[in-house]
Amino acid sequence: QVQLVESEGGSVQAGGSLKLSCEVLGGPMRGLNLGWFRQTPGNERKFVAAITYSAFSERYSDSVRGRFTISRDNSKNTCYLQMTNLKSEDTGVYYCVATGDVILGGRWPDTETWDSWGRGTQVTVSS
Repeated sequence: QVQLVESEGGSVQAGGSLKLSCEVLGGPMRGLNLGWFRQTPGNERKFVAAITYSAFSERYSDSVRGRFTISRDNSKNTCYLQMTNLKSEDTGVYYCVATGDVILGGRWPDTETWDSWGRGTQVTVSS
């Protein structure tokens, strides 16, 4: 397994933007599917976005589609999550995730799909 290190999150006002990054350590990133989950206190971790190892396909939760963009730069071993038009409900701890396995069907949003997790970074959106 690789180690995933998220950038520091931050606090922004509603309507603002924030970009998270996730550095992959301990191995090449090019063969990994990458994604982001988020969690609020008392709730389960929920899928936000993912990108295939080839960068050919991206997936988003309905709540962030059109506002968030996931991308990757294999030369920098880094994955990004650009968040725009942020809302208070986007507040939470954001986790970077990775797996080298083939992801079948609709399993992208399942936490069990992902075998590497970062420590998480706090994003707070104030209204």
